[in-house]
Amino acid sequence: MIDVQRLRVLRSVAEHGSFNQAAAALRLTPSAVSQHVAALERSLGAQVVARSTRGVTLTAAGRIMVGAAESVAAELEHAKQQVDRLGSGRTQLTIATFTSGGRLLLPGALAHLTAAHPDTVVHVREAEPEDALPLVRQGSVDLALAYRFDGPLPGQPGRRSSLAWTALMDDPLHVVLPDAHPLAGREALDIAELAAEPWVLGCLKSETYLRRYAERAGFDPEVRGTTTDYFFARSLVAAGLGISLIPSIAQTPRMAGLRTVPVAPPTPTRHIGVATIRRRNHPQVSTLIRALQGQAAALGDG
Repeated sequence: MIDVQRLRVLRSVAEHGSFNQAAAALRLTPSAVSQHVAALERSLGAQVVARSTRGVTLTAAGRIMVGAAESVAAELEHAKQQVDRLGSGRTQLTIATFTSGGRLLLPGALAHLTAAHPDTVVHVREAEPEDALPLVRQGSVDLALAYRFDGPLPGQPGRRSSLAWTALMDDPLHVVLPDAHPLAGREALDIAELAAEPWVLGCLKSETYLRRYAERAGFDPEVRGTTTDYFFARSLVAAGLGISLIPSIAQTPRMAGLRTVPVAPPTPTRHIGVATIRRRNHPQVSTLIRALQGQAAALGDG
């Protein structure tokens, strides 16, 4: 039988990349961490980490076991929450969501959930995907409404994920310009045409995406404004500070004085979906996912 504590230690080693840092996080000695990992390897008959002077990396077997460790930790947390809730007789559901997706997709889906499961107590936490997905893995939240750009979900490269991803919708980014801008009347814009423009950014991840596309087009964007709020970014564009690259669902409510123009292919796009722990059968989660799919379909039709 595999010791759960050894799995917990392996998860920490994978997260921190060294025995010393894992030991500090777990309040153990590095020797104790090493002994737990060695004992796990003996019980498996396989090496789970590769040791070097630069730290430790997971082997193929180690990645499998870390994925299993995440699932076990989440299930134990879920079981603890169920035990804690026995006295109340009510099911609780905790949801993490990014702001713009939560604002447009979540309210209607929650109304459907509470109609189908009126005794469910819902808790909502605002969190960006890089923070929300670890919460799902740990069992701290039941699901996360999240997004990714091109590539895999946020996480450690090479790790076997314990998450299941249900796609909801694609959310293309558009160029947002003042009404009076010479390019505001175009049906589509290539990023290369915007090389001389000053930019306003609505979040750090959109900056990374903009710079990637700008590099392909051969220019370095001049950034005159940075915010963590797309509404504020649009306000700065309306004030003439620059132009912006903003996801479709972050453009509501509409703002006077602005024009939105699609980006010519390849179009930068956020892929929105729901992350849950694999193999969990939770009727409230299933109901909410179906409701979110319905909200996303209605938004796409609109």
